[in-house]
Amino acid sequence: VSDASGCSMIALLHTGAANFPQNLLSRSRQAVSLLFPAGVLKGFSSIVSRKLASHGFGASMAAMSSFPPQRYHYFLVLDFEATCDKPQIHPQEIIEFPILKLNGRTMEIESTFHMYVQPVVHPQLTPFCTELTGIIQGMVDGQPSLQQVLERVDEWMAKEGLLDPSVKSIFVTCGDWDLKVMLPGQCQYLGLPVADYFKQWINLKKAYSFAMGSWPKNGLLDMNKGLNLQHIGRPHSGIDDCKNIANIMKTLAHRGFIFKQTSKPF
Repeated sequence: VSDASGCSMIALLHTGAANFPQNLLSRSRQAVSLLFPAGVLKGFSSIVSRKLASHGFGASMAAMSSFPPQRYHYFLVLDFEATCDKPQIHPQEIIEFPILKLNGRTMEIESTFHMYVQPVVHPQLTPFCTELTGIIQGMVDGQPSLQQVLERVDEWMAKEGLLDPSVKSIFVTCGDWDLKVMLPGQCQYLGLPVADYFKQWINLKKAYSFAMGSWPKNGLLDMNKGLNLQHIGRPHSGIDDCKNIANIMKTLAHRGFIFKQTSKPF
């Protein structure tokens, strides 16, 4: 302790612990704890924090351990896989329906919805589709129809508190195809309504281009490369693509990027 108040030692323990040898740090903490009651240390810590804040250091210190708050409580990461072939078959039908619930404050995954869907117009998957997505016939045979899956999505949304008007959430997709083309197109073909929560979203490609200044021509692969991230799982697996989207979002958020809706109102 360098002076009668012990301020120098306490300040060191609060501000320089990361650079202090662990054995000396432990002994110093023991010595200070004998000299000063816990309440004094706690009070001094709050004084130091207030002093630093008064000199403009509060925000920068917080930024080191956190990141700017997002506009949404939750991000709902979604990536469909659908029936496909070369040349393309019509209509395409959703065969994998994954959603990750991402906490807007921590950017961590809190809950997962994941179901396979049985196609009805073209019930037999093509070899091209299986090779691209990794989805085999047995994974969709006997699975619920799109109508049934949409009902279960709504039940999941309610269970997760996402239908509460006070909770702000928005879907996130890699491109506009999932919610601008695929879902409304299939719902129109089947005569099914599209829930309002599917009518606004964030296109991660646009968000990435705003944040990084370049357009990711190859989607997730380019975004992972641009952020020095390892690709998770296999490309064109819906649930794996969702995990990659979530990882990219977390990385951009930690860099200070604030996500905003990119879709135009229906």
